[in-house]
Amino acid sequence: MNPKVDFFFDKTTKWQEEFELLRKIISDCGLNEELKWGQPCYTLNKANIVLIHGFKEYCALLFFKGALLKDSKKILIQQTENVQSARQVRFTNAKEIAKLAKTLKAYIYEAIEVEKAGLKITLKKTADYPVPEEFKKQLNKNGKLKTAFDALTPGRQRAYLFYFSQAKQSATREARIEKCIPAILKGKGLND
Repeated sequence: MNPKVDFFFDKTTKWQEEFELLRKIISDCGLNEELKWGQPCYTLNKANIVLIHGFKEYCALLFFKGALLKDSKKILIQQTENVQSARQVRFTNAKEIAKLAKTLKAYIYEAIEVEKAGLKITLKKTADYPVPEEFKKQLNKNGKLKTAFDALTPGRQRAYLFYFSQAKQSATREARIEKCIPAILKGKGLND
């Protein structure tokens, strides 16, 4: 246990008891405890294995490479259809965690073995994301925009393409694109 992470567990939250129980379970698995993204994160040789986090309706143990786990007990949840690698186990009370303690440890040990084996998730490439027609038109008529978009990191490109594509109506896609053009021209990502 890392004293730098204690403040997370010491603050009063809706999930305090659940967080402490998850920490106890994970602490037996030989991982390093760190604070990443303001959450307790457990690593092996600097590679992220699991993370504890809480939401309004539930708290969760997130497996960074959960898609590679066998999930024999069928407890892993893909947060959204767009999450490629991570999977969560969700809880609404400490009893659920206590009941699954042995299973959680087994999943953590499996996640450690996945990391030691060097297994990787094949993530979608930028080219796998559809480019909406409305954005293609903008790129074709504005050379500076095309140059700026091509210069963005692949992650920033994917974020824009995904954001534009999620709009159901052409008018909404066009409005989103227009709104984002200044940021793209400045080399900024969607959330920068």
